[in-house]
Amino acid sequence: MDQPVRRRSPSAAWFAQRGWKPFAFQKEVWQAVKAGESGLLHASTGSGKTYAVWFAALDRFATPSPDVTASPRPRKKPVMAPLTVLWITPMRALAADTARALQAPLDDLQIPWDIGLRTGDTGSSERARQSRRLPSTLITTPESLTLLLTRVDAREAFAHLRMVVIDEWHELLGNKRGVQLQLALARLRLWHPPLLVWALSATLGNLEHAREVLMPAGRLVQGKLAKDLRIDSLLPAGLERFPWAGHLGLRMLPQVVEELEASSTTLVFTNTRSQAESWYQALLEARPDWAGLLALHHGSLSREVRDWVELALKEGRLKAVVCTSSLDLGVDFLPVERVLQIGSPKGVARLMQRAGRSGHAPGRPSRATLVPTHSLEVLEAAAAQSAVAERKVEARLSPDKPLDVLVQHLVSMALGGGFRADAMLAEVRSAWAYRHLSDEEWQWALAFIRHGGHSLTAYPDYRRAEPDASGLWQVPDARLARRHRMSIGTIVSDASLAVKYWSKGGGGGSLGSVEEGFIARLRPGDTFLFAGRTLELVRVENMTVYVRRATSRKAAIPRWNGGRMPLSSELADAVLAKLDAAAQEEFVGPEMQLLRPLLDVQQAWSALPGATTLLAEVLKSREGWHLFLYPFAGRSVHLGLASLLAWRLAREQPLSLSIAVNDYGLELLCPSEVDFAARLTPELFSTDDLLADVMASLNAGELARRRFREIARIAGLVFSGYPGAPKSTRQLQASSALFFDVFSQYDPGNLLLGQAQEEVLRQELDVQRLQSTLQRLQSRRLDIRTVKRATPFAFPLLVERFRESLSSEKLADRIRRMVADLEQAAGPGGYQDPAFAIDDERPAPRKGRSPRQGKDGLPRPPAQRPKKRR
Repeated sequence: MDQPVRRRSPSAAWFAQRGWKPFAFQKEVWQAVKAGESGLLHASTGSGKTYAVWFAALDRFATPSPDVTASPRPRKKPVMAPLTVLWITPMRALAADTARALQAPLDDLQIPWDIGLRTGDTGSSERARQSRRLPSTLITTPESLTLLLTRVDAREAFAHLRMVVIDEWHELLGNKRGVQLQLALARLRLWHPPLLVWALSATLGNLEHAREVLMPAGRLVQGKLAKDLRIDSLLPAGLERFPWAGHLGLRMLPQVVEELEASSTTLVFTNTRSQAESWYQALLEARPDWAGLLALHHGSLSREVRDWVELALKEGRLKAVVCTSSLDLGVDFLPVERVLQIGSPKGVARLMQRAGRSGHAPGRPSRATLVPTHSLEVLEAAAAQSAVAERKVEARLSPDKPLDVLVQHLVSMALGGGFRADAMLAEVRSAWAYRHLSDEEWQWALAFIRHGGHSLTAYPDYRRAEPDASGLWQVPDARLARRHRMSIGTIVSDASLAVKYWSKGGGGGSLGSVEEGFIARLRPGDTFLFAGRTLELVRVENMTVYVRRATSRKAAIPRWNGGRMPLSSELADAVLAKLDAAAQEEFVGPEMQLLRPLLDVQQAWSALPGATTLLAEVLKSREGWHLFLYPFAGRSVHLGLASLLAWRLAREQPLSLSIAVNDYGLELLCPSEVDFAARLTPELFSTDDLLADVMASLNAGELARRRFREIARIAGLVFSGYPGAPKSTRQLQASSALFFDVFSQYDPGNLLLGQAQEEVLRQELDVQRLQSTLQRLQSRRLDIRTVKRATPFAFPLLVERFRESLSSEKLADRIRRMVADLEQAAGPGGYQDPAFAIDDERPAPRKGRSPRQGKDGLPRPPAQRPKKRR
C-alpha cells in the first residue's frame, strides 16, 4: 500500500532545504498571521523581515504542495492563484529586487503563484496584461495602488485579496504618501473586513504610533537580534580651528581611495545628488584604472542606468557606487562589504539605515564609516556613534487631516465605481489621519470636488464629481477623468527636463533628468557635470535637454532641490552631551581628541555650549553689533527662532537686523548699537502668542503662497500637463498663485488656504519643535560672553551670511584671509589645510592682517580701508 505523501508548510519545507533555522521573531509572525492578526514587525536591516511576512502569507494562503523531493515537476503549466497579497514599496527601485526575493521560494516549492510589478516604470503591455488579470502577488507603490482603485471594476479585481504588506513603513509614515496609503487601505478594509495588514521597518523611534496609524489593535513584533552595527570615522591629519561648511571635503579623497582599495565592494553615500556627481568624478580622476568598476546612482539618472548599477552590485562586479538616498532602502546587495558616508548623516535613523546596506544578511556585521567634510562634522561623527550605540532613533509622526490628499482621494473613488457620501465619511474617518475630520470639513470637501468651492462655481473644469439622482457620486466628464488619473499622487517637485545625447537623426540615448531651474541658467555651449560625464549643452527643445560630450574640465554641477537636511533632535542632544564632557576635560575617542585644539580655543575665547546652558556671544565689529546663540535645534528651527527674536527685539526698539543660521546656532547682526546682553530677557524666549509672533516675524504670506503650489497640484486645481507636454514650473507657480489670490480675496474661508499656512508652520518652520526649543531654552542658564573676535563656533555663521552676497571665488578669498587672521590670534596649535592656504607669494599684510580686515577678523567698511598708493 502506498504511503501518503508527507506535506509540510512552505516555510518548513524551504528552510529545511537550506538547512536554516527560523528566528524567534519569524516564528512569531507566522503564528500571528495564522491566527488572523495584523501587526508591525520592527527588526534590524538584513535580519530576515521579508521572509518573515512572505512565508507567513504562503503558509496561510498558498495551496499546500507535496514535498518537492517526493514529487516530479509538473508538466502542465499550473493555474495561477488570483491576487492574494499586495506588497507596498515606497520606491520603484525596490520593486524589482523584492520580486526576485519573493520569486525564489515559489520556484523551489512549485507554488502556483505569480508575481507582478505595478509602478511608474511598468510598461504599457504589462499594464494591459494586468487589466485583464492581476497577479497572485502585486508589488506596487501608494500612487499606483490608488490608480488601480480608480478602475470601475476595482472591487472585483481585489475580490480575493487577503493580505497587505507595507515595506519600509518608516519612509511613508511621516508624509502625505503615507496618508494616501491610509485612505487606500480604508477602502480595501471596507471590501474585506478581515484583511491582514503587516508593516515592516528597521528604524523607528515611536513604534506604538507607527503601529496605531495602520491598525488600532495589531501586534508589535520586535526582531531582537544581536546585529553587529559598527560606526567609525575616517579622520584627517588635522582640523582647522575655524571651520566652515560649504566645501565638499575632497581633501579626504586620498584616504577614501585607500578605504575603497581595502574593500571588495563599497557604497559611498552622499547627502545630495550634486555631491554624488562631484565625488564620482573626483574618484575617477584619482583612479582612472577603476573605470567600469566605479558607478553613480541617484534618482535623476535614467531607469536603465539605475537598473544596470543595481544588477552589477548584486553580481559583485563593481568596486564602489557613489549614491544618494536612492539606495537607502531594502535592496539586498550581499556583496557590499562596507559603507562610507560623506558628510554628516544629520540623523540617527538615516545612518543606521545606510549602515545596514552592508552585511545585508543575518549574522553579518554592518559597518559605516563617516567621512567629515569640515571640522564640526567630526563632532557630529562622535555624537552619532554614541547615539547609534544607544539606539536613539528619531520619531516620525503621521500628518493630520491634509485636505488636499482627501479631495484627490474622493475624486479617485468617484472614478472607481463611485461612492455614497455617508458611507464614504465613515470610511475616511477610519483612516488615522482623518479620525477627527469634522462635519464642516467634510461638507467643504464635497463642495470642493463638486464645483471648486465658493469662488470657482462658474468654471466647469472644477466640477469633477457630483451625485446622481440616487446619491452616487461619480465623475461625469471623461476628459476630467483622464486628467485626474494622470495627476494622482502626492510627490510634487520642480519640473524636470529629460537629458539626451544630440544626434542629427534624433533618438539620442537618454541620461536622466535635471531640474528646469538649473538649465535655465545655461546657454548653448556651456558645460555641466551629469551622470559622471562632462556634457556640453546643445539646445533645449520640447522639455528635453540635448547634449554632447565635452572636453572642458570646468563644468557647472546641477543643483537639485531638497539638499539641506536639518540636524535631528536626537543627534543634536548627542552633540551637546559630547560638549558637556569636553567642558569637563573628557575627550574620549579619536574624534574628540582631534577636535581638542578647536574646543580649547572656543573655551579660551568664550565657552562651550552645553545641555544645561544657552551660550550667547556678543561681538562688536566694524560691521556692527553681533549676537551669536547656540540652541543646537537644527537649521529650520533656527530660522524661525532667529526671525522671531529679531521681530521681538525690533518691536521694542527700531532695529535693522540681518540673520544667518546653521544647524548649531544663529547670528543676529545690527549695524546700529544694541545692547544684546541687556535685551536677552526670559520674555524674549516666551512661548506666549508664539503663533501670532511667528506669522508676524516672517513673510508668512509669501511662504504660504509657495507652499500652496504643492497643495493646488495635489488637490487638482492645477494640472501639470499631458505626457510629452508638461507645464513649466513658472506656469504652475503662476496658476497656483492666481488661485491663492482669488481665494484670499473672494473665498477667505477656503480650507486649503489654512492648510498652506499650517504646513508652512509645521514643515518649513517646524513650529512645534520651535515651541519645545523655546521651553528648553527657558530652563537653561543663560551664559552671555562678550568676545573680541569670531570664535570657532561663530565663524561658520559668518560664512553663511557672506555666502548670500558673494560669489564662490570671492567667498573663498575672504575666508582665507579671515582664517589666517584668526589663526594668528589663536596662537600655536592650529592646522592649516595646504589646499586652502594663502598663496605664499602674495605680499603679507602688516601685522599679519589684510588691510581690508580689522582686529576682529571681519571686513573693514570701505571708508575705513587704507587707500592704495598710486
